[in-house]
Amino acid sequence: MPVNAFIQDYPHRLGGHCGSGAMRDLLHWHGLGWDGPPNEGLVFTLGGALGLSFLRSSELFPPLYLVGRGADFEIDLPTRLGGVVQVLTTDDPAEGWSWVRNELDAGRPSLIWGDIAELPYLRVQLQMSRHDIVVIGYDEDEQLAYVVDNDRAEVQKVPLDALARARSSTAFPQPTRHCTYRITWPPSLPAIEEAAAGAFIQCAGNMRDPSQHSIAGPATAAVGAEGLKAVALFADDIATWAELPDDELGLLLFSLGAFIEKAGTGGGLFRRLLADGCAEVARLTGDQATAEAATEAARCAQGWTEAARAAVKRDTHPRSRIDDVVLIASRLPELELRLVESLESAATSLAAADG
Repeated sequence: MPVNAFIQDYPHRLGGHCGSGAMRDLLHWHGLGWDGPPNEGLVFTLGGALGLSFLRSSELFPPLYLVGRGADFEIDLPTRLGGVVQVLTTDDPAEGWSWVRNELDAGRPSLIWGDIAELPYLRVQLQMSRHDIVVIGYDEDEQLAYVVDNDRAEVQKVPLDALARARSSTAFPQPTRHCTYRITWPPSLPAIEEAAAGAFIQCAGNMRDPSQHSIAGPATAAVGAEGLKAVALFADDIATWAELPDDELGLLLFSLGAFIEKAGTGGGLFRRLLADGCAEVARLTGDQATAEAATEAARCAQGWTEAARAAVKRDTHPRSRIDDVVLIASRLPELELRLVESLESAATSLAAADG
Protein backbone atom coordinates (compact mmCIF):
# COMPACT_ATOMS: atom_id res chain seq x y z
CA MET A 1 0.00 0.00 0.00
CA PRO A 2 1.20 3.55 -0.64
CA VAL A 3 2.82 5.29 2.28
CA ASN A 4 1.47 8.70 1.35
CA ALA A 5 -0.30 10.04 4.41
CA PHE A 6 1.21 13.50 4.02
CA ILE A 7 1.46 13.82 0.24
CA GLN A 8 -1.58 16.07 -0.01
CA ASP A 9 -0.47 18.25 2.91
CA TYR A 10 3.21 18.68 2.09
CA PRO A 11 3.83 22.45 1.56
CA HIS A 12 5.78 22.31 -1.69
CA ARG A 13 6.40 25.30 -3.98
CA LEU A 14 8.69 25.96 -6.89
CA GLY A 15 12.14 27.18 -5.89
CA GLY A 16 15.12 28.87 -7.43
CA HIS A 17 17.66 26.45 -5.94
CA CYS A 18 17.22 22.78 -5.12
CA GLY A 19 18.76 22.92 -1.63
CA SER A 20 17.13 26.05 -0.27
CA GLY A 21 13.81 25.18 -1.92
CA ALA A 22 13.85 21.76 -0.24
CA MET A 23 14.87 23.19 3.14
CA ARG A 24 12.19 25.90 2.93
CA ASP A 25 9.54 23.22 2.44
CA LEU A 26 10.94 21.07 5.25
CA LEU A 27 10.96 23.99 7.70
CA HIS A 28 7.37 24.77 6.75
CA TRP A 29 6.39 21.11 7.16
CA HIS A 30 7.87 21.08 10.68
CA GLY A 31 6.11 24.33 11.62
CA LEU A 32 9.30 26.35 12.04
CA GLY A 33 9.81 30.03 11.23
CA TRP A 34 9.96 33.49 12.75
CA ASP A 35 7.17 35.57 11.25
CA GLY A 36 5.49 32.65 9.51
CA PRO A 37 7.28 30.10 7.28
CA PRO A 38 10.62 31.45 5.98
CA ASN A 39 10.99 32.30 2.31
CA GLU A 40 13.62 30.63 0.16
CA GLY A 41 16.02 33.57 0.22
CA LEU A 42 16.05 33.60 4.01
CA VAL A 43 16.67 29.85 4.12
CA PHE A 44 19.58 30.12 1.67
CA THR A 45 21.07 33.03 3.59
CA LEU A 46 20.83 31.40 7.02
CA GLY A 47 22.65 28.38 5.63
CA GLY A 48 25.74 30.56 5.26
CA ALA A 49 25.77 29.19 1.74
CA LEU A 50 27.42 31.97 -0.26
CA GLY A 51 30.57 30.80 -2.04
CA LEU A 52 32.29 30.77 -5.41
CA SER A 53 34.08 28.02 -7.33
CA PHE A 54 35.43 28.43 -10.86
CA LEU A 55 36.94 25.66 -12.99
CA ARG A 56 37.86 25.46 -16.66
CA SER A 57 39.19 22.15 -17.93
CA SER A 58 39.09 20.10 -21.11
CA GLU A 59 38.22 17.12 -18.89
CA LEU A 60 34.79 18.59 -18.18
CA PHE A 61 31.80 18.86 -20.49
CA PRO A 62 30.99 21.60 -20.84
CA PRO A 63 34.61 22.62 -20.18
CA LEU A 64 33.53 25.18 -17.57
CA TYR A 65 32.10 24.89 -14.08
CA LEU A 66 30.96 27.91 -12.09
CA VAL A 67 28.98 27.62 -8.85
CA GLY A 68 28.10 30.28 -6.31
CA ARG A 69 27.33 28.25 -3.19
CA GLY A 70 29.33 26.28 -0.67
CA ALA A 71 29.35 22.51 -0.28
CA ASP A 72 27.71 21.97 3.12
CA PHE A 73 24.49 23.99 3.05
CA GLU A 74 22.36 20.92 3.83
CA ILE A 75 24.35 20.36 7.03
CA ASP A 76 25.05 23.95 8.03
CA LEU A 77 21.48 25.25 7.92
CA PRO A 78 19.85 22.71 10.28
CA THR A 79 22.89 22.81 12.58
CA ARG A 80 22.82 26.60 12.80
CA LEU A 81 19.12 26.45 13.67
CA GLY A 82 19.70 23.97 16.51
CA GLY A 83 19.08 20.72 14.65
CA VAL A 84 21.17 17.58 14.23
CA VAL A 85 22.15 16.13 10.85
CA GLN A 86 23.39 12.64 10.01
CA VAL A 87 24.78 12.24 6.49
CA LEU A 88 24.27 8.63 5.45
CA THR A 89 26.08 7.15 2.42
CA THR A 90 26.42 3.65 1.07
CA ASP A 91 27.08 1.77 -2.15
CA ASP A 92 24.36 -0.75 -1.28
CA PRO A 93 21.04 0.25 -2.97
CA ALA A 94 18.96 -1.82 -0.52
CA GLU A 95 20.55 -0.13 2.47
CA GLY A 96 20.16 3.30 0.89
CA TRP A 97 16.47 2.74 0.18
CA SER A 98 15.89 1.39 3.70
CA TRP A 99 16.96 4.75 5.14
CA VAL A 100 14.42 6.60 3.02
CA ARG A 101 11.66 4.06 3.68
CA ASN A 102 12.26 4.14 7.45
CA GLU A 103 11.99 7.92 7.53
CA LEU A 104 8.77 7.83 5.54
CA ASP A 105 7.32 5.06 7.70
CA ALA A 106 8.00 7.33 10.69
CA GLY A 107 6.06 10.14 8.99
CA ARG A 108 9.08 12.25 8.03
CA PRO A 109 10.02 13.46 4.51
CA SER A 110 13.49 12.34 3.39
CA LEU A 111 16.06 14.68 1.81
CA ILE A 112 18.36 12.89 -0.65
CA TRP A 113 20.68 13.45 -3.63
CA GLY A 114 19.78 12.38 -7.16
CA ASP A 115 21.56 12.83 -10.49
CA ILE A 116 19.39 15.08 -12.67
CA ALA A 117 20.05 12.96 -15.78
CA GLU A 118 18.45 9.91 -14.12
CA LEU A 119 15.30 11.68 -12.91
CA PRO A 120 12.80 11.04 -15.74
CA TYR A 121 10.58 14.05 -15.09
CA LEU A 122 13.48 16.49 -15.68
CA ARG A 123 14.18 15.20 -19.20
CA VAL A 124 17.81 16.36 -19.30
CA GLN A 125 20.97 14.72 -20.60
CA LEU A 126 23.48 16.76 -18.61
CA GLN A 127 24.60 14.84 -15.55
CA MET A 128 24.87 16.59 -12.18
CA SER A 129 24.93 14.33 -9.17
CA ARG A 130 24.36 16.74 -6.27
CA HIS A 131 20.71 17.61 -6.84
CA ASP A 132 18.56 17.79 -3.70
CA ILE A 133 15.11 16.24 -3.83
CA VAL A 134 12.67 15.24 -1.10
CA VAL A 135 10.90 11.88 -1.06
CA ILE A 136 7.49 12.24 0.60
CA GLY A 137 5.96 8.82 -0.06
CA TYR A 138 6.34 5.48 -1.76
CA ASP A 139 4.35 2.54 -3.11
CA GLU A 140 6.39 -0.65 -3.26
CA ASP A 141 3.52 -2.54 -4.91
CA GLU A 142 3.67 -0.11 -7.84
CA GLN A 143 7.46 0.37 -7.43
CA LEU A 144 7.09 4.15 -7.22
CA ALA A 145 8.47 6.95 -5.06
CA TYR A 146 6.69 10.28 -4.63
CA VAL A 147 9.22 13.07 -5.05
CA VAL A 148 9.16 16.88 -4.78
CA ASP A 149 11.73 18.96 -6.65
CA ASN A 150 12.28 22.71 -6.71
CA ASP A 151 12.04 22.59 -10.52
CA ARG A 152 8.51 21.10 -10.66
CA ALA A 153 5.33 22.40 -9.02
CA GLU A 154 3.64 19.00 -8.77
CA VAL A 155 4.57 15.86 -6.86
CA GLN A 156 6.44 13.52 -9.21
CA LYS A 157 6.02 9.73 -9.41
CA VAL A 158 9.47 8.22 -9.96
CA PRO A 159 10.04 4.50 -10.59
CA LEU A 160 12.14 3.04 -7.79
CA ASP A 161 14.69 1.67 -10.27
CA ALA A 162 15.17 5.15 -11.80
CA LEU A 163 15.52 6.65 -8.34
CA ALA A 164 18.13 4.02 -7.47
CA ARG A 165 20.11 4.92 -10.60
CA ALA A 166 19.92 8.62 -9.71
CA ARG A 167 21.17 7.77 -6.23
CA SER A 168 24.11 5.66 -7.44
CA SER A 169 25.53 8.08 -10.00
CA THR A 170 29.27 8.58 -10.30
CA ALA A 171 28.92 11.78 -12.35
CA PHE A 172 30.44 15.20 -11.68
CA PRO A 173 30.90 16.70 -9.17
CA GLN A 174 30.94 13.56 -6.95
CA PRO A 175 29.33 10.13 -6.54
CA THR A 176 25.86 10.29 -4.99
CA ARG A 177 26.35 7.06 -2.98
CA HIS A 178 22.65 7.01 -2.02
CA CYS A 179 23.31 10.12 0.10
CA THR A 180 20.52 10.67 2.61
CA TYR A 181 20.26 13.52 5.14
CA ARG A 182 18.62 12.37 8.37
CA ILE A 183 17.66 15.64 10.04
CA THR A 184 16.30 16.10 13.55
CA TRP A 185 14.83 19.60 13.62
CA PRO A 186 14.66 21.62 16.86
CA PRO A 187 11.29 22.33 18.53
CA SER A 188 11.90 26.08 18.08
CA LEU A 189 14.38 28.34 16.32
CA PRO A 190 17.09 30.62 17.76
CA ALA A 191 16.80 34.40 17.60
CA ILE A 192 17.03 35.60 14.02
CA GLU A 193 19.83 38.02 14.96
CA GLU A 194 21.97 35.16 16.27
CA ALA A 195 21.32 32.89 13.32
CA ALA A 196 21.87 35.59 10.71
CA ALA A 197 25.07 36.95 12.31
CA GLY A 198 26.61 33.48 12.25
CA ALA A 199 25.50 32.92 8.67
CA PHE A 200 26.94 36.24 7.49
CA ILE A 201 30.29 35.45 9.11
CA GLN A 202 30.33 32.07 7.38
CA CYS A 203 29.45 33.60 4.00
CA ALA A 204 32.25 36.14 4.29
CA GLY A 205 34.67 33.43 5.40
CA ASN A 206 33.71 31.24 2.44
CA MET A 207 34.83 34.06 0.17
CA ARG A 208 37.89 35.35 2.01
CA ASP A 209 39.36 32.06 3.23
CA PRO A 210 37.60 29.18 1.45
CA SER A 211 38.17 25.63 2.60
CA GLN A 212 39.32 22.93 0.19
CA HIS A 213 35.90 21.25 0.58
CA SER A 214 33.80 22.61 -2.26
CA ILE A 215 31.13 21.36 -4.65
CA ALA A 216 33.53 21.65 -7.58
CA GLY A 217 36.44 19.42 -6.65
CA PRO A 218 39.78 19.95 -8.39
CA ALA A 219 40.09 18.62 -11.94
CA THR A 220 43.41 17.61 -13.47
CA ALA A 221 45.03 20.42 -15.46
CA ALA A 222 42.15 22.73 -14.58
CA VAL A 223 42.21 26.48 -14.25
CA GLY A 224 40.42 26.92 -10.95
CA ALA A 225 40.07 28.77 -7.67
CA GLU A 226 37.67 29.40 -4.76
CA GLY A 227 36.19 32.47 -3.12
CA LEU A 228 37.42 35.97 -3.97
CA LYS A 229 40.38 34.45 -5.76
CA ALA A 230 37.92 32.64 -8.02
CA VAL A 231 36.19 35.81 -9.18
CA ALA A 232 39.56 37.45 -9.88
CA LEU A 233 40.71 34.38 -11.80
CA PHE A 234 37.42 34.26 -13.71
CA ALA A 235 37.79 37.91 -14.78
CA ASP A 236 41.38 37.29 -15.91
CA ASP A 237 40.64 33.99 -17.61
CA ILE A 238 37.65 35.20 -19.59
CA ALA A 239 39.85 37.90 -21.10
CA THR A 240 41.76 35.10 -22.85
CA TRP A 241 38.70 33.41 -24.37
CA ALA A 242 38.86 35.51 -27.53
CA GLU A 243 41.91 33.44 -28.52
CA LEU A 244 39.84 30.23 -28.59
CA PRO A 245 38.28 28.66 -31.71
CA ASP A 246 34.74 29.84 -32.51
CA ASP A 247 33.04 26.59 -31.50
CA GLU A 248 34.83 26.41 -28.13
CA LEU A 249 34.15 30.09 -27.45
CA GLY A 250 30.49 29.64 -28.28
CA LEU A 251 30.18 26.66 -25.94
CA LEU A 252 31.90 28.50 -23.09
CA LEU A 253 29.66 31.56 -23.45
CA PHE A 254 26.51 29.44 -23.60
CA SER A 255 27.64 27.48 -20.53
CA LEU A 256 28.49 30.66 -18.66
CA GLY A 257 24.96 31.98 -19.13
CA ALA A 258 23.50 28.66 -17.97
CA PHE A 259 25.65 28.39 -14.86
CA ILE A 260 24.81 31.92 -13.75
CA GLU A 261 21.09 32.01 -14.46
CA LYS A 262 19.72 28.56 -15.24
CA ALA A 263 21.55 25.97 -13.15
CA GLY A 264 19.32 26.20 -10.09
CA THR A 265 20.96 29.37 -8.83
CA GLY A 266 17.90 31.49 -8.21
CA GLY A 267 19.41 34.00 -10.67
CA GLY A 268 22.59 36.03 -10.42
CA LEU A 269 24.72 33.03 -9.30
CA PHE A 270 22.80 32.65 -5.99
CA ARG A 271 23.38 36.32 -5.12
CA ARG A 272 19.72 37.17 -5.74
CA LEU A 273 18.64 34.61 -3.14
CA LEU A 274 21.15 36.16 -0.73
CA ALA A 275 19.75 39.63 -1.44
CA ASP A 276 16.22 38.40 -0.69
CA GLY A 277 17.39 36.74 2.50
CA CYS A 278 19.28 39.78 3.74
CA ALA A 279 16.25 41.96 3.03
CA GLU A 280 14.07 39.59 5.06
CA VAL A 281 16.53 39.63 7.98
CA ALA A 282 16.54 43.43 7.80
CA ARG A 283 12.72 43.45 7.87
CA LEU A 284 12.58 41.13 10.86
CA THR A 285 15.30 42.94 12.83
CA GLY A 286 15.23 46.54 11.60
CA ASP A 287 19.00 46.36 11.18
CA GLN A 288 20.31 49.00 8.76
CA ALA A 289 23.66 47.29 8.11
CA THR A 290 21.78 44.18 6.97
CA ALA A 291 19.60 46.29 4.68
CA GLU A 292 22.82 47.64 3.14
CA ALA A 293 24.10 44.08 2.70
CA ALA A 294 20.88 43.29 0.83
CA THR A 295 21.59 46.20 -1.50
CA GLU A 296 25.17 45.04 -2.15
CA ALA A 297 23.98 41.47 -2.78
CA ALA A 298 21.42 42.74 -5.28
CA ARG A 299 24.12 44.78 -7.09
CA CYS A 300 26.37 41.74 -7.20
CA ALA A 301 23.55 39.56 -8.52
CA GLN A 302 22.81 42.11 -11.23
CA GLY A 303 26.47 42.15 -12.25
CA TRP A 304 26.48 38.39 -12.76
CA THR A 305 23.14 38.53 -14.57
CA GLU A 306 24.47 41.17 -16.96
CA ALA A 307 27.46 38.92 -17.71
CA ALA A 308 25.11 36.01 -18.43
CA ARG A 309 22.88 38.08 -20.72
CA ALA A 310 25.85 39.41 -22.67
CA ALA A 311 27.24 35.87 -23.00
CA VAL A 312 24.07 34.46 -24.58
CA LYS A 313 22.82 37.51 -26.49
CA ARG A 314 20.66 36.19 -29.30
CA ASP A 315 21.41 36.59 -32.99
CA THR A 316 24.98 37.66 -32.20
CA HIS A 317 28.18 35.82 -33.11
CA PRO A 318 30.33 34.79 -30.11
CA ARG A 319 33.12 37.06 -31.34
CA SER A 320 30.74 40.00 -31.07
CA ARG A 321 29.81 39.11 -27.48
CA ILE A 322 33.11 38.40 -25.83
CA ASP A 323 34.29 42.01 -25.47
CA ASP A 324 31.11 42.96 -23.59
CA VAL A 325 31.42 39.93 -21.31
CA VAL A 326 35.07 40.73 -20.54
CA LEU A 327 34.15 44.31 -19.61
CA ILE A 328 31.31 43.22 -17.33
CA ALA A 329 33.43 40.49 -15.73
CA SER A 330 36.15 43.01 -14.92
CA ARG A 331 33.71 44.74 -12.53
CA LEU A 332 32.78 41.60 -10.63
CA PRO A 333 35.81 41.38 -8.25
CA GLU A 334 35.00 44.80 -6.78
CA LEU A 335 31.30 43.94 -6.46
CA GLU A 336 32.14 40.67 -4.69
CA LEU A 337 34.56 42.36 -2.30
CA ARG A 338 31.98 45.02 -1.38
CA LEU A 339 29.44 42.28 -0.75
CA VAL A 340 31.81 40.46 1.59
CA GLU A 341 32.60 43.67 3.50
CA SER A 342 28.90 44.46 3.86
CA LEU A 343 28.18 40.98 5.25
CA GLU A 344 30.95 41.42 7.80
CA SER A 345 29.48 44.76 8.87
CA ALA A 346 26.01 43.27 9.12
CA ALA A 347 27.28 40.39 11.26
CA THR A 348 28.90 42.85 13.68
CA SER A 349 25.74 44.94 13.85
CA LEU A 350 23.44 41.96 14.47
CA ALA A 351 25.76 40.45 17.08
CA ALA A 352 25.74 43.76 18.96
CA ALA A 353 21.94 43.88 18.83
CA ASP A 354 21.62 40.26 19.97
CA GLY A 355 24.06 40.80 22.83
